[in-house]
Amino acid sequence: MKLKLLVLACLFLSFLAISAEAQQKKAAKTNDRVVWLRHLDKIVRPVLSNLAEDKLKEKMPVALSNKIDYKSSREKVSYLEAFGRVMSGIGPWLNTEGGSKEEVTLRNHYRQWALKSVANAVNPAAKDYMQWNGGQPLVDASFLALGLVRCPWLWENLDAGVKEQVITAFKTTRETVPVFSNWVLFTGMIETFFCQYGLEYDPVRIEYGVREFANHWYVGDGMYSDGMNFAQDYYNSYVIQPYLATIVRVAHEKKKNYTWYVPNLLKINQRYAELQERMIHTDGSFPVIGRSITYRGGAFHHLADMALRKQLPESLSPAQVRSALTAVLNKTMEAPSTFTKDGWLNIGLYGHQPDVADFYITTGSLYLCATIFLPLGLPESDKFWSSPAEPWTAVKAWSGQPVPADHALELK
Repeated sequence: MKLKLLVLACLFLSFLAISAEAQQKKAAKTNDRVVWLRHLDKIVRPVLSNLAEDKLKEKMPVALSNKIDYKSSREKVSYLEAFGRVMSGIGPWLNTEGGSKEEVTLRNHYRQWALKSVANAVNPAAKDYMQWNGGQPLVDASFLALGLVRCPWLWENLDAGVKEQVITAFKTTRETVPVFSNWVLFTGMIETFFCQYGLEYDPVRIEYGVREFANHWYVGDGMYSDGMNFAQDYYNSYVIQPYLATIVRVAHEKKKNYTWYVPNLLKINQRYAELQERMIHTDGSFPVIGRSITYRGGAFHHLADMALRKQLPESLSPAQVRSALTAVLNKTMEAPSTFTKDGWLNIGLYGHQPDVADFYITTGSLYLCATIFLPLGLPESDKFWSSPAEPWTAVKAWSGQPVPADHALELK
């Protein structure tokens, strides 16, 4: 009898241990998503809540690089920079459904802010009407277009009159001739928006950018040059590869005219995702190289986009990518002086570091960091969120764990 009771007690304790472990795993899964949502809310709330109330220009401070050029015009476009970049990052989350009660409530708040923000940004009678003509406005109109491509819910729920004003604003950017660099993708993205929603679009503006990168600017091992010259920076991630992936997907679905490029583009995208994951150090820091480093976690726009698309290479599990990106978020966003006392981003990579800013950086520019939030567009049941945390490559390598050798991509 005593033996039987002992066995039953052992079984009960084992059950409790298994249950506790399951609860811990569940808590770990939930916590990562909660952490991401907390960061998102802290970064994005000042931008969208104020723009929704037509008070962004009144409330948002515009800090400028110490080396700023064209000071007055940079100040004017900073608001569109903040808005467009935020929307390009949170669009997929706004577009998804479900989640915890708290997440659903938060998303509903942001959906309403987003609807009102778009309306104010394109309404000439609003105080927060944005500037749409000129060089930098082309850049950030394209980020807003990307956000709308990533969030059909938002486009479908805009009033008809607001939709017409969006179309008018985006058409205004056609007057700007893009710089012969990644900028050719900005005009291509705006036409991609028109293409996705069945509006009249210019296929030449799409084709031009795609062919330049596909036929002339691929330099090997998963990377493109930014125009005629290659630079060791994060522009393959900030702009080039996420834009190419989106533009080609939408255009190819429309006309099936990129069969010649789609397979190689996927291989290139996957190789660069591998390189990006290996750049993330054990503490979430990453190499401080190239221009626009003040975009913080935006340096991993591409890796986040590949996770959202569920196109990560077999060498990368969704859980290790989530863990790596979580480390980046915590490293860059929890640094002292990352935010002003009123909650706006300060110029810097790790806190407030004004000297690291390039000549075109303003407060609005910094909000490209929102693109790291793309995987929030995946439901919490997806492996990206539901799998237990895993060490990423740097953690494995520098703790003596087995790590596969890295090999360059050779396209045939």
